[in-house]
Amino acid sequence: MRPPRPIALAAAIATVLTTDALLHLFWSTGSTWPAQDVTTLSYAVLGADVPFTPPVLLPLATMLLTGSALVVARARLGRHHRLGRLLQAATLAVGCGTAVRGLAGVAWAFGVRAGLDDGAGDTFYWLNAALYTPLCLAMSMAAFRLAATNDPTENETATEEAPARVR
Repeated sequence: MRPPRPIALAAAIATVLTTDALLHLFWSTGSTWPAQDVTTLSYAVLGADVPFTPPVLLPLATMLLTGSALVVARARLGRHHRLGRLLQAATLAVGCGTAVRGLAGVAWAFGVRAGLDDGAGDTFYWLNAALYTPLCLAMSMAAFRLAATNDPTENETATEEAPARVR
């Protein structure tokens, strides 16, 4: 089985980051879907009572969309582009950020309550264990793999079959 192509890794990471950004933008309008109110939403998503207001949500959405774009640029442009090192550093930053969130999620899944309010409840526990933590750990591995790729654009052509040699 061939390893995933750099563009496939980037697309997977970008899909999750962009979806998360779109949710943050949606919530910045005042909507609390899929929860009944802001407090319930906050506890389900974060495990704590945090304000879901535009001054909090819009910078997060911007950061997520920026990370998404930079990871895709890393996969498409490679290290030989004039921004190659910056794109690699940005991809590593996405990997580190998602790894930290994933490891925190593992700790929360095993009962470490640091940073969580007592009202976090079962919704956050199950979303964290089944969705947030696995996604973050998978994204961190994909981002680290993409950042470690010498030149993603070369890997795209290297996997194509070479023409048969004629004797």
